[in-house]
Amino acid sequence: MTQPFFFFEEVNERQGVFHRRAILMGAFAGLGLTALGSRLAYLQLFETQRYEKLAVSNQFNFKLLPAPRGVIVDRNGAVLAANRPNFRLMVARDKGMDPEATLKTLADFVPLDPSRQRRLLRDINAAPRRSPVQVTEDMSWEQFSAINVRAPELPGVTADMGEVRVYPYGGAFAHVIGYVAKVNREDISSTGPNSDPILLHPGFRIGRQGVEKAFDLDLRGKPGAEKVEVDAHGREVRKDADGDIPATPGKEIQLTLDLDVQLRAEEVFGTESGAAVAMDCRTGDILCMFSGPSFDANKFVRGLTGAEYRALAQYDHKPLFNKALTATYPPGSTFKTMVALSALENGYDPATVHVCTGHWTFGRVWKCDQVHGALDLKRAIATSCDIYFYQCALAVGPDKIAETARKFGLGEIFDIGIPGQKAGLVPDRAYKKRRFPKDPVWHPGETPSMGIGQGYTHLNPLQLCVMVSRIANGQKSLHPRLIRSIGGVEQKPGSDWGDLPVDKGHLEFVREAMAAVTTSGTAARVADLGLGPIKMAGKTGTAQHYSYGSGRGVHGTAGAWELRDHAWFVAFAPYDDPRYAIAVLVEHGGFGASAAAPRAREIMRTILLKDPDVLKRVQNPTPLPELPADLPDEGASPPVPIEIQPPPPETAT
Repeated sequence: MTQPFFFFEEVNERQGVFHRRAILMGAFAGLGLTALGSRLAYLQLFETQRYEKLAVSNQFNFKLLPAPRGVIVDRNGAVLAANRPNFRLMVARDKGMDPEATLKTLADFVPLDPSRQRRLLRDINAAPRRSPVQVTEDMSWEQFSAINVRAPELPGVTADMGEVRVYPYGGAFAHVIGYVAKVNREDISSTGPNSDPILLHPGFRIGRQGVEKAFDLDLRGKPGAEKVEVDAHGREVRKDADGDIPATPGKEIQLTLDLDVQLRAEEVFGTESGAAVAMDCRTGDILCMFSGPSFDANKFVRGLTGAEYRALAQYDHKPLFNKALTATYPPGSTFKTMVALSALENGYDPATVHVCTGHWTFGRVWKCDQVHGALDLKRAIATSCDIYFYQCALAVGPDKIAETARKFGLGEIFDIGIPGQKAGLVPDRAYKKRRFPKDPVWHPGETPSMGIGQGYTHLNPLQLCVMVSRIANGQKSLHPRLIRSIGGVEQKPGSDWGDLPVDKGHLEFVREAMAAVTTSGTAARVADLGLGPIKMAGKTGTAQHYSYGSGRGVHGTAGAWELRDHAWFVAFAPYDDPRYAIAVLVEHGGFGASAAAPRAREIMRTILLKDPDVLKRVQNPTPLPELPADLPDEGASPPVPIEIQPPPPETAT
């Protein structure tokens, strides 16, 4: 019987292959374990702090805290723009929430009409996830409480307290201070101060006009953050006050304006359209810059409805328009001060007499309001005789008049810190050549119009206030200053701009003539301050808005408002010690003496009565009579005691 046999070579070969594979797999496993162990050791030994921070960042989050916006105050520290607490409602898109249904639910607690819900829905869907979108602000305590009670039922909804900008004096300062509003995506730029997307946070506001816009970066401050603990879904669990990063408030802006003077200007203008600018003619500080009618800046912070904005934009008195800076008007007879000064500077004899018969022929018939008879230069200023200044302007010429006017700030844009100024126009032959290439020649008939502040000449109230301030000062080329300090740093005063290159004797002549305007001239009955020895010197002006010959213009106040002349009055006081200057425009007010001068008088009275030195002169107490030298002091004890006998007893009757 044949015995079985084994082929050991095959078995050994299979075992060898198995062992080799096992060794290779073990080696690979060992390398993997070694790498894993090394990685774990590296993470635990060398990356501990990093992953601790990541773990903490998953546990905690930081909520952005906008910085309190810097306050704006007047020259005496009265607050003109500040911040107040504000209950606001925000919605953030989150997993599992329905923004549309949420807004409909919120409409039961706060006013949200369908159109506003649609706008908010677009904003919520466009915002990054968990990025809050402000639904409303200025909620009442009842609304705030009702939403917070239902917070567990309203995912993504937050009702908290922030800050809102407030303007305590409404429209009095609206054109100067401006207002703030929510930041739009159009406001975010790729570079510069508005390049940070953090500005889109619902608590941020950006300046839109005036000081708020010009000094937005100074007023913004630096934002902070509030540390909160969150769950796995990023929802807030609790606050960790120890980890908060405090915000840095914005800088305080102090203006040169005076609250009392500005409020008085608002009061005397009422519903009239116009502007008033008052300056300290020693320093250049602007005490008043009012444009009326105005608007309530607080409404712009909350956001106007379409109907509210249309009502403001379509009103013919233009409340959104800053008439003190942006509007320019013919200066009328107030410009005669520049014509007279230019004539004196160029050798004109002030004793030159012209006869006013009410009309004058030069190419055509030129008229005057009254028949003034024979006048010299000083009396012509006091009575504002057009016939005299037609001929005076022809004797001087447009170029020399324009040169003098520019020395007094007319046609100039001043750096007062806020935008919106228009330079206006002081014309000369070069202007005519540049502006009218088809008719570049300055015709002689154009000079008489310039002589009475008409024709091409257009200026704004700020420029005319600078003009009269320089006349009153007589020494310095004053520049207006509106911003007194930024964050406590004093700004350059308006008196540091060099000397006025005009003969001082000629300036004194013009000042005397302006004093005659208020004592015996066109403003004699309306410019008395009623402050005893304190007198005001000034110049009235009535500027045509339309030509009377066209059949549209109205002289005085008899016709439609929009067709009437503009009324001007410029002045300084006290006459014998000039301290303050003012320019008042009443748009379509008729005559300067009846519309502008009384308002200027009331504003000037307020300014003067706030000046301690002027007030002492007004009160002018009577000196006490001298007492005899031997008169004993009242209440002093006599040198020898005096025995006083008791009264006799009463006798019964």
